[in-house]
Amino acid sequence: MIALIVYSILVPLLVFFFLMDKKKILQWLIAFLPQEHTAAKKVWVEMDSQMGNYVRGKVYEIFLVGTFTYFPFAYFGLNYASLLAVIVGLSVIIPYIGAVVVTFPVLIVAYFQWGVGPDFFWVAGTYFLIQALDGNVLVPLLFSEAVNLHPVAIIVAVLVFGGLWGFWGVFFAIPLATLVKALISAWPRTHTD
Repeated sequence: MIALIVYSILVPLLVFFFLMDKKKILQWLIAFLPQEHTAAKKVWVEMDSQMGNYVRGKVYEIFLVGTFTYFPFAYFGLNYASLLAVIVGLSVIIPYIGAVVVTFPVLIVAYFQWGVGPDFFWVAGTYFLIQALDGNVLVPLLFSEAVNLHPVAIIVAVLVFGGLWGFWGVFFAIPLATLVKALISAWPRTHTD
């Protein structure tokens, strides 16, 4: 409670001073930066371009996964096939974790429609196959083209950043890998002859 009271006083006070002395604070911060900004500009330009490509790639992935999920669900006669396909398509926004979360509605609808029987297992198997193909084939291929990273780099980025920062590392793995690539590309190199 005390922390809440302190923050409710300090935060508005800090905002007031930041707004009042914005120019002074920015000049003070800029004084710590190097005079030559070419590397930072190169990183910014590449990240801007690659993030646009990343967003486009995500839109394509959502569309492809949703579409390729709808057709088998409709073929099997699963109730709410369209709604479930849209949810499965949107689940790819959060790699791997989204697939796990959406597994429950798909299996629950299939269970209440058919019980535990052959149709249930066909729908479950199809869903797991689509998720496996998305995570292990479509994402690396689609994003290797979209953000100009090798598929192995994307898989390693998901594993490394997911291991470091859990959910948020998995969520931001491809943008972080793109940032690392941009930093490596912009890093000044010495050329020896």
